[in-house]
Amino acid sequence: MDKSPGLLKVRFLITILLLLSSTVIVSIVSLSVGSSDLTFSNIISALFSKGESDVFRNILFEIRIPRILLAIAVGGGLSVAGAAFQSLLMNPLAEPYILGISSGGTFGALLAVILGFGFFFIQLFSFVGCGVIVLVVFMVSKKYGIIDPNSMILSGVMVGAFFSSLILVMVNFLDSSFRTAVFWLLGSLSMADKLSVFIVFIVVIFLSIILIVDSNKMNLLSIGDEQAFHLGINVKYSRAKIYVLSSLIVGSLVSVSGIIGFVGLIVPHATRLIFGSDNRLVVPYSFFVGAIFLLISDIIARTIFSPVEIPIGAVTAFVGSPIFIYLLKRK
Repeated sequence: MDKSPGLLKVRFLITILLLLSSTVIVSIVSLSVGSSDLTFSNIISALFSKGESDVFRNILFEIRIPRILLAIAVGGGLSVAGAAFQSLLMNPLAEPYILGISSGGTFGALLAVILGFGFFFIQLFSFVGCGVIVLVVFMVSKKYGIIDPNSMILSGVMVGAFFSSLILVMVNFLDSSFRTAVFWLLGSLSMADKLSVFIVFIVVIFLSIILIVDSNKMNLLSIGDEQAFHLGINVKYSRAKIYVLSSLIVGSLVSVSGIIGFVGLIVPHATRLIFGSDNRLVVPYSFFVGAIFLLISDIIARTIFSPVEIPIGAVTAFVGSPIFIYLLKRK
């Protein structure tokens, strides 16, 4: 190799620092814009003093900081999950939204809401919904005991459409006070309370770190199960672990943000184009690129028709749909 491991490690750390810095910069911009614009001095005053800035403090700590943390978790988590699915299925079209996993998670979360359960059970039902979708899609797409990646994509689209229709039916059973669920179904970062955001943020960061640690296994699994087995990988366990962790991430996120599509499609694909196909780079980089992408999408959703806020899922779909068509034609 023409590059030493030490040099590659330095380049990796520099890239991570640049992406982290970009995330912080975009987060600061997100803090300042909205229905009430805040200057940098307003933000500093709200963070470090009391009194006249109480209004600004409420805007920051009750609305914008939780929203930014949720945007980072959703963008980063969906991107990491998307990178994992694309790697294991060896298909650039694989992502939680296309595979129907997001619809399953939303179905489970809405069912818990209708039954009157609290946050814990909403999370649990959301994860179970994701798991059910994964199992159904796996069973439908199996041919002679082997999962066909192309069949899995088609199965995911059809199963996801079925659950989406069930979701639309379920909305009619919601109390009028929950009609905002319609907005949630289109993807929103404004519905979650601070405690939910904090819990989901910690869970997603923790699970994403595990997937990042396992990213080299994704490299080995992507070259084929037989080769991975001969290289010492427990193929069935590793695949199951990565699928379950990715589904956990998606289930946690859709329970607080609803369906935000195409993030897990766009970001890993763009990251591979820029940095190459090595999952040891793609997975961690995707987290930060996804966080930045969703932060920018949220700024657009809040400001483009201000003071009216459009669903963030509409912004990501507007960007993601053409890219999906392009990838479909290329494949």
